[in-house]
Amino acid sequence: MQAKPNLLLISVDQMRGDCLSILNHPVVDTPNLDQLARSGVLFRNAYSATPSCIPARAAMLTGMSQRHHGRIGYQDQVPWDYEHTLPSVLAASGYHTQCVGKMHVYPARNLCGFHNIVMHDGYLHHNRMRPSTPVAESFDSCDDYLPWLRERAGADSDLLDLGLDCNASTVARPWHLPEALHPTNWVVTQSIDFLRRRDPRKPFFLSMSFVRPHPPFDPPQAFLDMYLDADIPEPVMGEWAQTEDTEKHGLNPVTNKGIVPKHRLRRAQAAYYALITHIDHQIGRFLQAMHEYDVLRNTVILFTSDHGELLGDHNLFRKTLPYEGSAKVPFILADPGGMLHLCKNTTNDRVIEIRDIMPTLLDAAGAPIPDTVDGASLLPLAKGEEAAWREAIHGEHECKDMSNHYMTDGLQKYIWFSQTGREQLFDLRSDPQELRNVAEDGRYQASLASWRERLAAELAGREEGCSDGRRLIAGRPAQTLLQEAFR
Repeated sequence: MQAKPNLLLISVDQMRGDCLSILNHPVVDTPNLDQLARSGVLFRNAYSATPSCIPARAAMLTGMSQRHHGRIGYQDQVPWDYEHTLPSVLAASGYHTQCVGKMHVYPARNLCGFHNIVMHDGYLHHNRMRPSTPVAESFDSCDDYLPWLRERAGADSDLLDLGLDCNASTVARPWHLPEALHPTNWVVTQSIDFLRRRDPRKPFFLSMSFVRPHPPFDPPQAFLDMYLDADIPEPVMGEWAQTEDTEKHGLNPVTNKGIVPKHRLRRAQAAYYALITHIDHQIGRFLQAMHEYDVLRNTVILFTSDHGELLGDHNLFRKTLPYEGSAKVPFILADPGGMLHLCKNTTNDRVIEIRDIMPTLLDAAGAPIPDTVDGASLLPLAKGEEAAWREAIHGEHECKDMSNHYMTDGLQKYIWFSQTGREQLFDLRSDPQELRNVAEDGRYQASLASWRERLAAELAGREEGCSDGRRLIAGRPAQTLLQEAFR
């Protein structure tokens, strides 16, 4: 057996933290992910500090908090020039590094330390704006899936063929081509091909990165059929939720709020769950291929998502907001061959964040962890060792008038909306679905004041000026980037 384990990072896009059947989800079925959890540790309080694609992936790739990677909102076309990344450190430590699927960096062909990338970022608007986008940055030149698809399905095939927008969280229809041509299957097909042509003298690090279950909600028909007649619960609705939609925002297929027609929303829920089960089955396909190539027994596997999907909770959709459906993610650290001696088939309730991925995998590889990394290795927790751990995490996201900061220790969650000063406090122990805002409940005033002080201290010295270190200051312009991080 080789001295260093192979490393497999499986990331999906926009998957809620509760969508695992091992967590007793009332509908979704994830047999292969359940088995991964049984062969390792399931972390039940994993969060995305900046819950949208670009900033979350910066944390994943660099191990930095948003204060240091500098991305506190969604902004495309900002160069990725980080000194240390997960693949660059592993490559320097003797690993053969490969990414298949989504990167969402800039420029799109930036290797970010990987030896090679086979790319599909999904539909990105800035890459599709023609003719203003330079050819070197256009979608046709920076996507590997679409040329592959056109060779098999016809030269006119495109990602727009179904008429679904890439952010349409409220509409759905089945995939129209053979399942083998779906982007989810393509990621696994290309990943299996990497097993064939990898350097056998080196351990490998493979990032297998799926675009789904991010919209478009287009599962193959067989998977959609699994959920169309299922008893799908309605989204949770907090007492504080907006229950009127006088401007009819909910009729917009790419809405982030509003009252969506029930039949449309239910079909979107079914398709979202179907995409997750489709990914699960394809992960099962890859695990079988790993067994055939005799690498499953010496590979450490980490599964997670960059952020969640509100899917109608509190009449909200998509991501960027700090509620559980958006900010909490699935997180499994699996060790099928027992190389790391994890406490298998266990759960852990410590609060962790996407920035912990890089130090965890570097620790598993015996590679050095750069000083730039803010996250911490999860291996001591996964081995059941007594270890000091963070008390809480701070998250945030620019979101216009809903720009927000949050802090949570897994027991309570404090939310502050930076433009209005509005506060929310949820007792996650008794109210895990965030149905009741207790910020004005007299019994919670001491907790509220404590969280407010902690956030003020966390934001002290930041360029936005929304804290003087002692108090929070509302109304300062929200930013998508911290300029100080890019100087």
